[in-house]
Amino acid sequence: MIQRDAYLNKLIQFRDTDLIKVITGVRRSGKSVLLRLYRDYLKSQDIADEQIIYLNFEELELLSVRTAEALIAVLTPKLDKTLHQYLMFDEIQMVDGWQTVINGLRVSYDCDIIVTGSNAKMLSGELATLLSGRYVEIPIYPFSFKEFLAAKKITSDSREIDQAFIEYEKYGGFPLVTLSQVELKDAILSSLYDTITLKDVAERAKVRDIESLRALVAFLADNIGQLVKPAKVAGVLKSEGISISNHTVENYLQLLEDAFLFYRSRQYDLRGKTYLRTAGKYFVVDPGLRRTATGRRPGNYAGQLENIVYMELLRRGYTVDVGKMNTKEIDFVARKLDRILYVQVTYEVPYNTHETDNLLQLRDNYDKLLITQRHYPEIQSIDGIPVINIVDWLLENEPDIMG
Repeated sequence: MIQRDAYLNKLIQFRDTDLIKVITGVRRSGKSVLLRLYRDYLKSQDIADEQIIYLNFEELELLSVRTAEALIAVLTPKLDKTLHQYLMFDEIQMVDGWQTVINGLRVSYDCDIIVTGSNAKMLSGELATLLSGRYVEIPIYPFSFKEFLAAKKITSDSREIDQAFIEYEKYGGFPLVTLSQVELKDAILSSLYDTITLKDVAERAKVRDIESLRALVAFLADNIGQLVKPAKVAGVLKSEGISISNHTVENYLQLLEDAFLFYRSRQYDLRGKTYLRTAGKYFVVDPGLRRTATGRRPGNYAGQLENIVYMELLRRGYTVDVGKMNTKEIDFVARKLDRILYVQVTYEVPYNTHETDNLLQLRDNYDKLLITQRHYPEIQSIDGIPVINIVDWLLENEPDIMG
């Protein structure tokens, strides 16, 4: 198993607190491995086996456990009120009524509870009502570029770095894909893409029009970095022979977000200090899935670069918006605690100063950064704004990814 210390340390930080730890993220991003790493950590701290209860609801033995009653029946023989126990439930959203069971365990037993899930809806509704203020979300993502290098045992000073980034751009950072042979990567990504779209989106929401759903996913993946309006998307798809309403587009967009396949970055008016309702940008969770969704067609390199930067900002604990300043666009307005970072992303530094001009319009004193795909060792800054290559930025040391 690949160590993912930042996530593991977060779990350890909240160990033995009254907070229920909720690990969320797209399918196969490493949630199960993280639970097993935490279990190994507990054993290294001399926690006895009978104190640890681990249930994975995708395992064959637990496929019949799909109701609160069935879950209670499985748990009851394992629970012991004389012990402090660690309860770990993997993909718990597969059990109807699990929220009530978890709350009951929290109230009735001396226990430390961790749950994982592949759908954002698990953090709303009944869970939010029952556990208001009593849970902490720990989002997990496919490998960062740093983790990708560590998994492949490539050091940051290696001559293989640039070639490794090309592979990361192409196949992404899902752990299984990263550790597989090149000839297997596309097949694994195709299978993963099918599972997420068909099982985590369509089956869960009872979507029957799979063709329209896939067409929307392909459109979003092909238009990374572009502002998306549901009405415009519906019009484009209709012109391609896909009959779909604005309402259905909006519904599908939410389902794709709920499954952590896409993340929406809202447009923020920097002058008016308010969010605009008209449009947002959608970024896919992993470069490999973006390529799979577009039929492995090359192109939109600028959007692909933006996507990598956006996901890395999320990993580093930022909330990320698209900035609007009059008629100018700021690619990302990233916020974390009391820090604000303005980011422009460009494949190469243009002969004009378009990218930095946008940043220079911002008259506050917050940090500004221009990230490029090409290396410019001779250019450290433009008009006082730091310029950094994408690989160098991805390898920088940032604070704890969770903020």
